[in-house]
Order: sequence, then structure tokens, then C-alpha cells
Amino acid sequence: MLTRLAPKLSFKAQMLQAREGAIIQVVNRLLAEKGFEAMTVDEVAAEVGIAKASLYKHFASKEDLAAAAMASVMQRAQTFLAELPPDAAPMAQLRAVVAWTMGLKLVGEMPALPSQNSSLRTALMGCRPYMDGLMEVSERLGEWIEAAQAEGSLNPKLPPIAVLYTLFARACDPVLEFLKMGGQYGDEEIIELVLSTCFDGLSARTDGASAVAAAKGSSKRKSKAAA
Repeated sequence: MLTRLAPKLSFKAQMLQAREGAIIQVVNRLLAEKGFEAMTVDEVAAEVGIAKASLYKHFASKEDLAAAAMASVMQRAQTFLAELPPDAAPMAQLRAVVAWTMGLKLVGEMPALPSQNSSLRTALMGCRPYMDGLMEVSERLGEWIEAAQAEGSLNPKLPPIAVLYTLFARACDPVLEFLKMGGQYGDEEIIELVLSTCFDGLSARTDGASAVAAAKGSSKRKSKAAA
């Protein structure tokens, strides 16, 4: 049986696709740096190097630009999940995903969107790639959460949906920025610290204390080296 090859894109279509990718990349960065409210369509067009009218040929509104950026991030998340080792423990999978999202946040690649904006919410709900990706990621995380609760590594008394939202919230956790601005810890140390508070809690426990001690020790070594 012959395999039907996908039709090759015309040069014009390839150029439009490349331009759209450049637009999304700029929007992603601006949303991470400034947030949705401060970002303007004019500055997106200026940074991409195209006229505002040309930008509107790809995306009809500022909300559509944000939705496209979120769809791109969600696609990256799907790829990351697919590359995780399938035989790893559920809790290890969850920690890996949260660490990855915090890593994106720290390097300025995680869009910052307002939680209360009806027009933006409508655009996100109407963006099929974003919604499909969100459902797939949520289902995968939900399975790991329930498996971790079943094996006793995650508190079984917590509703899985509450755990899921808590993990999603780490992607926009201001603690990451506060720790980075302080200059006392590197990105990897910050991620370990926030992972500890997220998964181990703030109560005095051996595992959590060891993570904090490790970060402090590394910070002291950096200070001595700088001196």
C-alpha cells in the first residue's frame, strides 16, 4: 500500500508560516516581560518588522495573539510530556513537569495572562489547538496525580483537581521572580526550592530541609567564590 505524501507548501505559504512563527515568538516574549494588558499590537508589529495591517492578516485581535502564544506553549508542553520516561514514578513525572514550567518562567518564555478578562477567555476557549492541548496535558497530569495518591506519595485527602490547579499555578508563581531578583540563588536552585515548598510543604521535614540546605550551601559557595 502506497503512503500518500502530504502536499508540499508553496513558497508563499512557507513565508506566511515563518512570519506567523516569528509573530508568536515575539508575542510570547512580550507577554512574559510585560503581561497582556501592557502589550500592544503596535509594538508586536514593530518588533516583527511588519505593518500593523499585515499583522491583522494573521491574527484579528490582541486576544487572538495571546491565544496563539498559549497554544504554542501548550504544544511545547505536549512534546515535553511525550518525551518523559514512561516507567518513571508518578511523583517524579509531576515534579519534572513543574520544574520544566518554572524553567520557562525563569528564562522569560512563559506568557503572563490576567485571570479575569472575558474577551481573552473567549479567545482562549475558541482556540482549538490550545484547548486540545490543555485537555491532553490536564488528563496526563490528572492520571499521575491519582496514581501518586494511590501509592501514598501524594496526600490522598486532597481533591485531584485542587492539586492540578496548584501545579498549574507554579507556571506564574511570583516567588520565582522574587528569588531571582534577589540574586542569591541561580535558576536551578530556585526551582529546587520552589519544588520543595510545593511538594514537601513548609513543615519541618527531612526532605524539605535538605533541599533548602543544599540551596543555601550552593549560595554560600558562590559568595565565597565571588569574594
